[in-house]
Amino acid sequence: MKASRILLLAAAVAIAAPAVAFAQSKSSAKSAAQVKRGEYLVVTGLCHDCHTPLKMGPNGPEPDMSRMLSGHPEDMQLPPAPAPSGPWIMSAAATLTAWAGPWGVSYTANLTPDPETGVLRDFTEEQFIKAMRTGKHQGQGRDILPPMPWPWIGKKTDEDLKAIFAYLRQIPPIKNKVPEPVLATAQ
Repeated sequence: MKASRILLLAAAVAIAAPAVAFAQSKSSAKSAAQVKRGEYLVVTGLCHDCHTPLKMGPNGPEPDMSRMLSGHPEDMQLPPAPAPSGPWIMSAAATLTAWAGPWGVSYTANLTPDPETGVLRDFTEEQFIKAMRTGKHQGQGRDILPPMPWPWIGKKTDEDLKAIFAYLRQIPPIKNKVPEPVLATAQ
Protein backbone atom coordinates (compact mmCIF):
# COMPACT_ATOMS: atom_id res chain seq x y z
CA MET A 1 0.00 0.00 0.00
CA LYS A 2 2.80 2.41 0.86
CA ALA A 3 4.57 1.71 -2.44
CA SER A 4 1.43 2.53 -4.43
CA ARG A 5 1.05 5.85 -2.57
CA ILE A 6 4.66 6.71 -3.27
CA LEU A 7 4.21 5.86 -6.96
CA LEU A 8 1.02 7.92 -7.10
CA LEU A 9 2.78 10.89 -5.44
CA ALA A 10 5.76 10.58 -7.80
CA ALA A 11 3.41 10.53 -10.81
CA ALA A 12 1.59 13.64 -9.55
CA VAL A 13 4.89 15.48 -9.09
CA ALA A 14 6.06 14.41 -12.55
CA ILE A 15 2.84 15.70 -14.10
CA ALA A 16 2.78 18.98 -12.13
CA ALA A 17 6.48 19.87 -12.49
CA PRO A 18 6.30 21.05 -16.12
CA ALA A 19 3.24 23.20 -15.35
CA VAL A 20 5.00 24.81 -12.39
CA ALA A 21 8.17 25.41 -14.44
CA PHE A 22 6.07 26.95 -17.25
CA ALA A 23 4.28 29.25 -14.80
CA GLN A 24 7.62 30.30 -13.26
CA SER A 25 9.18 31.03 -16.66
CA LYS A 26 6.09 32.98 -17.71
CA SER A 27 6.29 34.97 -14.45
CA SER A 28 10.04 35.61 -14.99
CA ALA A 29 9.38 36.83 -18.54
CA LYS A 30 6.65 39.15 -17.25
CA SER A 31 8.98 40.46 -14.52
CA ALA A 32 11.80 41.04 -17.04
CA ALA A 33 9.41 42.89 -19.36
CA GLN A 34 8.12 44.98 -16.44
CA VAL A 35 11.66 45.93 -15.39
CA LYS A 36 12.57 46.79 -19.00
CA ARG A 37 9.46 49.01 -19.23
CA GLY A 38 10.42 50.66 -15.93
CA GLU A 39 13.91 51.40 -17.23
CA TYR A 40 12.41 52.99 -20.35
CA LEU A 41 10.06 55.13 -18.25
CA VAL A 42 12.84 56.25 -15.89
CA VAL A 43 15.13 57.22 -18.78
CA THR A 44 12.49 58.97 -20.89
CA GLY A 45 10.86 60.47 -17.79
CA LEU A 46 14.09 62.38 -17.16
CA CYS A 47 14.63 60.94 -13.66
CA HIS A 48 18.40 61.00 -14.26
CA ASP A 49 18.30 64.78 -14.80
CA CYS A 50 17.97 65.36 -11.05
CA HIS A 51 18.61 62.02 -9.31
CA THR A 52 21.92 61.25 -11.05
CA PRO A 53 24.56 63.85 -10.09
CA LEU A 54 26.35 65.67 -12.87
CA LYS A 55 30.12 65.59 -13.22
CA MET A 56 32.39 67.55 -15.53
CA GLY A 57 33.17 65.60 -18.69
CA PRO A 58 35.20 66.43 -21.80
CA ASN A 59 32.23 68.29 -23.32
CA GLY A 60 30.91 69.88 -20.13
CA PRO A 61 28.52 68.58 -17.48
CA GLU A 62 27.34 64.98 -17.91
CA PRO A 63 25.55 62.43 -15.72
CA ASP A 64 27.89 60.54 -13.38
CA MET A 65 26.57 57.05 -14.07
CA SER A 66 28.83 55.59 -11.37
CA ARG A 67 26.36 57.31 -9.02
CA MET A 68 23.25 56.49 -11.07
CA LEU A 69 20.05 57.64 -9.37
CA SER A 70 21.82 58.03 -6.00
CA GLY A 71 20.61 61.59 -5.43
CA HIS A 72 22.47 64.52 -3.90
CA PRO A 73 26.04 63.46 -2.97
CA GLU A 74 26.39 63.16 0.80
CA ASP A 75 29.93 64.55 0.64
CA MET A 76 28.85 67.74 -1.17
CA GLN A 77 28.43 70.49 1.41
CA LEU A 78 26.67 73.55 0.04
CA PRO A 79 26.76 77.15 1.24
CA PRO A 80 23.43 78.73 2.15
CA ALA A 81 21.14 79.00 -0.86
CA PRO A 82 20.57 82.40 -2.41
CA ALA A 83 17.26 83.99 -1.52
CA PRO A 84 14.60 84.04 -4.25
CA SER A 85 14.58 87.45 -5.87
CA GLY A 86 12.27 89.00 -8.46
CA PRO A 87 11.37 86.67 -11.27
CA TRP A 88 14.21 84.32 -10.24
CA ILE A 89 12.48 82.18 -7.65
CA MET A 90 14.62 79.02 -7.88
CA SER A 91 18.28 78.10 -7.94
CA ALA A 92 20.05 74.78 -8.32
CA ALA A 93 23.42 73.31 -7.39
CA ALA A 94 25.79 72.55 -10.26
CA THR A 95 25.01 68.83 -9.88
CA LEU A 96 21.25 69.51 -10.29
CA THR A 97 20.74 67.51 -7.10
CA ALA A 98 19.88 70.41 -4.75
CA TRP A 99 17.22 73.04 -5.39
CA ALA A 100 16.30 76.18 -3.48
CA GLY A 101 13.16 78.27 -3.71
CA PRO A 102 10.34 79.69 -1.63
CA TRP A 103 9.79 76.23 -0.06
CA GLY A 104 13.37 76.05 1.28
CA VAL A 105 16.04 73.65 0.01
CA SER A 106 15.28 70.20 -1.36
CA TYR A 107 17.79 67.49 -2.15
CA THR A 108 17.08 64.80 -4.71
CA ALA A 109 16.55 61.39 -3.13
CA ASN A 110 18.68 58.29 -3.44
CA LEU A 111 16.42 56.06 -5.55
CA THR A 112 18.74 53.04 -5.39
CA PRO A 113 17.73 50.03 -3.28
CA ASP A 114 20.52 50.60 -0.77
CA PRO A 115 19.18 49.07 2.47
CA GLU A 116 20.55 51.91 4.63
CA THR A 117 20.26 55.07 2.53
CA GLY A 118 17.91 54.41 -0.39
CA VAL A 119 14.63 56.31 0.00
CA LEU A 120 12.58 53.42 -1.38
CA ARG A 121 14.07 50.89 1.07
CA ASP A 122 10.96 51.02 3.24
CA PHE A 123 8.39 51.60 0.48
CA THR A 124 5.98 48.98 -0.70
CA GLU A 125 4.78 49.12 -4.29
CA GLU A 126 1.46 50.46 -2.99
CA GLN A 127 3.20 53.24 -1.00
CA PHE A 128 5.27 54.22 -4.04
CA ILE A 129 2.15 54.57 -6.18
CA LYS A 130 0.37 56.50 -3.44
CA ALA A 131 3.38 58.82 -3.02
CA MET A 132 3.42 59.60 -6.73
CA ARG A 133 -0.32 60.29 -6.68
CA THR A 134 -0.51 62.34 -3.45
CA GLY A 135 2.86 64.09 -3.28
CA LYS A 136 3.40 62.72 0.23
CA HIS A 137 6.45 60.68 1.30
CA GLN A 138 5.35 57.02 1.45
CA GLY A 139 1.89 58.28 0.51
CA GLN A 140 1.26 59.76 3.96
CA GLY A 141 4.34 61.56 5.30
CA ARG A 142 5.93 64.92 4.59
CA ASP A 143 5.35 66.75 1.31
CA ILE A 144 7.50 65.78 -1.66
CA LEU A 145 9.12 69.11 -2.49
CA PRO A 146 9.80 70.92 -5.78
CA PRO A 147 11.09 70.41 -8.34
CA MET A 148 9.91 66.77 -8.16
CA PRO A 149 7.15 66.58 -10.79
CA TRP A 150 4.98 64.11 -8.86
CA PRO A 151 1.70 65.65 -10.15
CA TRP A 152 2.62 64.55 -13.68
CA ILE A 153 4.28 61.27 -12.72
CA GLY A 154 1.17 60.46 -10.69
CA LYS A 155 -0.91 60.54 -13.87
CA LYS A 156 0.86 57.43 -15.16
CA THR A 157 -1.06 54.16 -15.12
CA ASP A 158 -0.73 51.73 -12.22
CA GLU A 159 1.13 49.39 -14.58
CA ASP A 160 3.67 52.09 -15.48
CA LEU A 161 4.23 53.08 -11.85
CA LYS A 162 4.64 49.42 -10.91
CA ALA A 163 7.19 49.05 -13.71
CA ILE A 164 9.16 52.09 -12.47
CA PHE A 165 9.12 50.67 -8.93
CA ALA A 166 10.24 47.23 -10.18
CA TYR A 167 13.11 48.79 -12.12
CA LEU A 168 14.28 50.95 -9.20
CA ARG A 169 14.21 47.93 -6.85
CA GLN A 170 16.74 46.05 -8.99
CA ILE A 171 19.30 48.72 -9.95
CA PRO A 172 22.68 48.59 -8.20
CA PRO A 173 22.46 49.91 -4.63
CA ILE A 174 24.63 52.92 -3.86
CA LYS A 175 25.24 53.97 -0.28
CA ASN A 176 24.63 57.72 -0.22
CA LYS A 177 22.81 59.46 2.64
CA VAL A 178 21.05 62.48 1.21
CA PRO A 179 20.48 65.42 3.59
CA GLU A 180 16.97 66.11 4.83
CA PRO A 181 15.22 69.06 3.19
CA VAL A 182 15.49 72.47 4.81
CA LEU A 183 12.05 74.01 4.96
CA ALA A 184 11.62 77.75 4.61
CA THR A 185 10.80 79.56 7.81
CA ALA A 186 7.72 81.74 7.99
CA GLN A 187 8.53 85.44 8.00
